[in-house]
Amino acid sequence: MDRQRNYIYPDKDSLVAAFVCEFQRFLGELSGVEKPVHISLSGGSTPLAVFRQLAGDTSPKDWSGVHLYWGDERCVPPEHQESNYGAAFKAMLEPLGLHRNQVHQIRGEEDPVIEAHRYGKLLMDQLPVEDGVPVFDWVWLGLGSDGHTASIFPHQIGLWKSEEPCVVATHRDTGQKRISITGGVINAARRVSFIVTGVEKSPVIKEILMKEGNFMDYPAFYVNPGSDNLEWYLDQDASNLL
Repeated sequence: MDRQRNYIYPDKDSLVAAFVCEFQRFLGELSGVEKPVHISLSGGSTPLAVFRQLAGDTSPKDWSGVHLYWGDERCVPPEHQESNYGAAFKAMLEPLGLHRNQVHQIRGEEDPVIEAHRYGKLLMDQLPVEDGVPVFDWVWLGLGSDGHTASIFPHQIGLWKSEEPCVVATHRDTGQKRISITGGVINAARRVSFIVTGVEKSPVIKEILMKEGNFMDYPAFYVNPGSDNLEWYLDQDASNLL
């Protein structure tokens, strides 16, 4: 059964509040669950707002058994302003004081090829593996105005089908190296949520959801988890062409 859901909110603040509420419900369901729960976080300004609110609305005990990972990372040190991990650390991880064993950082300061291999092996070792692919309980995704998600870009769309859990991608305009999980890992997840705000995203969202225009050129179009549990959290600006 298709379980894709599109949730549209008046603005970014109401979207963040709703997503935080849903995540708190999710954490509440984990009470008494003995097995670890594995979540892949996204970078970007909207997830960062989610992190800040979660830092104030939850406590470390709420996160017991939760392990955090990243879907992608820029190849910069954690103190760099563009580091996804560094931003999450300041906004949520440090204020909450989560145990370091719960947080699995992509080391953006390391050699990209070596680090992509290390992180892929870490996912294989830490997560349940089905059909040779590590399985997240929940993957959070952003969306670029060019249709990229994680750090799989349209000009390198072939990386989506890589048999490796993690690959090295290159931003077309800046040449910046990034480490990203691949399509097989995203689509193996038990739950996948896009979290997207901003009017600049609306054209590509319309093409992807309506299957119009250049939709097949966008990596985000190929997010189709085998669980059929796919959600789009959108603000009014991002959804205004639907």
